[in-house]
Amino acid sequence: MIQLLIIADDFTGALDAGVQLATHGARTAVITDASSDWSGIGETLDVLVVDAETRHLQPRQAYDIVHRTVTLAVQLQVPYIYKKTDSALRGNVGAELSAVLHASGARQLPFIPAFPQIGRCTVQGVHYIREVPVDQSVFGKDPFEPVTESRVDRLVGAQAQDPVLSLPALGPDTPLPEQEGILVFDAASEEDLFATGHRLLEAGRLRIMAGCAGFAAMLPELLDTRIDGHAFPMPKLDGRLLMLCGSVNPITLTQLERAEQAGFQRLRMRPDQKLEPGYWDTPEGKAQLDSWIAQLETGAHTVIDSNDPGSNEPTARYAREQGLTLEDIRQRISGSLGRILRAFNDRGVAGTLLITGGDTLKQCMDCLGVYEIEPLCELEAGVVLSRFAYHGVTRYVISKSGGFGSEDLLVSLTQRLAQQV
Repeated sequence: MIQLLIIADDFTGALDAGVQLATHGARTAVITDASSDWSGIGETLDVLVVDAETRHLQPRQAYDIVHRTVTLAVQLQVPYIYKKTDSALRGNVGAELSAVLHASGARQLPFIPAFPQIGRCTVQGVHYIREVPVDQSVFGKDPFEPVTESRVDRLVGAQAQDPVLSLPALGPDTPLPEQEGILVFDAASEEDLFATGHRLLEAGRLRIMAGCAGFAAMLPELLDTRIDGHAFPMPKLDGRLLMLCGSVNPITLTQLERAEQAGFQRLRMRPDQKLEPGYWDTPEGKAQLDSWIAQLETGAHTVIDSNDPGSNEPTARYAREQGLTLEDIRQRISGSLGRILRAFNDRGVAGTLLITGGDTLKQCMDCLGVYEIEPLCELEAGVVLSRFAYHGVTRYVISKSGGFGSEDLLVSLTQRLAQQV
């Protein structure tokens, strides 16, 4: 029976939350169709993660999807509901938190947005990315969804239909707030996360909750969702890394530069290859795929990169000439990468797959006809290994958000693959 429902706004976020439970033995699955009736799978799972794909929607659309999902969970008497938010506060945070509150019928929704495990903390109501207010960080410059406010109560309150209160982390003797609405709690450490969660749980106020993967990592101990306590054994993976990059985040770009310096071959997509629908079905597109597949067969670690050299101005200029919106660009680039992956799979291209960016992961899985995936373990914070079935064969994929991972992530992953016994 489902003990915990997690609702995420993008695919990589769904996996990096779900894996927190999976690594402690909870039977966990991520599904990518929020409109599906998942009531029939409750007997086989402990944790269900729904990728609602609301990150880029209008606030009212996001509200409606989350409200409908929570309503079903309440009807099925799911004990705990967790609204997973982006650790940099991107997306329709306020609208979705209000949806959880309204659909659940609760008076209060505790929201703990910090992820101190990777340096993302909330102090006196301000959200920081490694000591930099989030609106001044790389996430404030995101071309698709810039975060323009670092005070969490203001950011949430801009969309929420409920009062938003900023509060310090809770201790064992801290009086609990009685105000109704969305309660935003500070956290500068993992100890803050756990102490606040434990205090709320003791008071019976953790039936609904919200946060990113940081607070989700506290849930196995808080909620005792472990089944047998045995983590999934690390599978033997192909020693070659094949990365599809759909992220423009500077953190990912630095990872790519380090990888190229270490000997990765970096195959860049032209603007027309990224943005022209059906390009990969043209004779030229098929010839380009043939050329890349031949290069992949050399055995080198490889990145298929959707970024232009230097800057993405050539793609932006091409998009302007075609009259494309930012949403068009986002969808077409991730869709093009998905089409490339399907061609690689159909041609039997080997390699351990790494996909960066939630949009890219979603489009890639859609192109393969995969709508359910099982998170297995974290290779480092926010870098998740999962498995899925494709044409009856078990496949593995490593995923991460564009803003996650150390600078040497790709190099360290190749070293880890090489050290497998």
